[in-house]
Amino acid sequence: MKVFPCALPERVRGNVLNLGVAKRYLVDQPQVSSGAETVLDENGLLSLCSDACDKAMNGAGLSAVDIGYLVATYDVSPFLSPGLSQLLIPKLGLDPYVRYANAQGIASTAFLKALELAQNHLALHSDDHVLICVSGVSSYWFQNQVRGMRDVMEISQINKIENEAKKRLELRKWVATMQFFLFGDGVASAIVANDGHGLSVKGIAEVTNIGKMDYLAGYTRLTTLNEPFMFGLYSHLGKEIPELGAQYTGMVLEKLLGKDSRIIKRAKKWAVHTGSEKILDLLVEHHAIESTKLDESRTVLRECGNLAGASLPFILNRIVSGNEMSIGDAVLMLGYGWGFSAAACLLEYV
Repeated sequence: MKVFPCALPERVRGNVLNLGVAKRYLVDQPQVSSGAETVLDENGLLSLCSDACDKAMNGAGLSAVDIGYLVATYDVSPFLSPGLSQLLIPKLGLDPYVRYANAQGIASTAFLKALELAQNHLALHSDDHVLICVSGVSSYWFQNQVRGMRDVMEISQINKIENEAKKRLELRKWVATMQFFLFGDGVASAIVANDGHGLSVKGIAEVTNIGKMDYLAGYTRLTTLNEPFMFGLYSHLGKEIPELGAQYTGMVLEKLLGKDSRIIKRAKKWAVHTGSEKILDLLVEHHAIESTKLDESRTVLRECGNLAGASLPFILNRIVSGNEMSIGDAVLMLGYGWGFSAAACLLEYV
């Protein structure tokens, strides 16, 4: 808060602290400026991604020549095109003919979509190793949109503003402030194979946009400014997100597990996307989950912030490295958020 561009009112500071984030990390963003235009540098993102991928390959005793398929998921990159996987292939030393896929904009359910793509690939190429890279680097949006911000208002004050244009502007500033403090940067990488040891995928289910306009609950979109070559960013976090999260996760769990609630109770751990402390508490209550089964989710939120799609593999890593898993233990993984979407995955330790 000390380095934020402006002083925050007491209630806004309270809003920030209620997110459940104690600290988070941001990639270095060297910039090339030319007059009024600033070009964002992609090297911070690529360095973090390649480090994570190298760590995953080394941990599995593999090298670049062993990878048959690369799946890169991300929401933000200085390059709208080409995609992240194209940028990573030469940096990682992968075969330029390697199969690859980009999945952009899936946010909190990105890791589950990557697992689904890996599963489909391995069904046809059973001996391959799939390298997944999940980028949760959002500061290219959220760090840059608060530069030079002044006079953030409390929600109670914003609601009293009669001029609608002024009210929208002040609400936009409040949302940008919350996003700045909520979202951290992180990248996770994993190797997926048919003969692996550890967590095994037993099933994946997804649901999106039950209500035709649900996607407007949370989003980031480009805007055009009234000058040549100029673009802006508009982001929104709706107050309906927690309730939609509870509704959607309930539907996707039923799709995955059917009416059998025994699996929900049997699951030793839950890896739940780190939306915020409030949302985690709501899901614990809504699904009658033993609160301690989400300890790793709360720790990742507190120590790293909301890592978008990378939050779930960060949580799984803490679960597995805690040495509490035994053969046959089940883990339920749950993502939800912008889209509006939810996805669930049943994992078993083998």
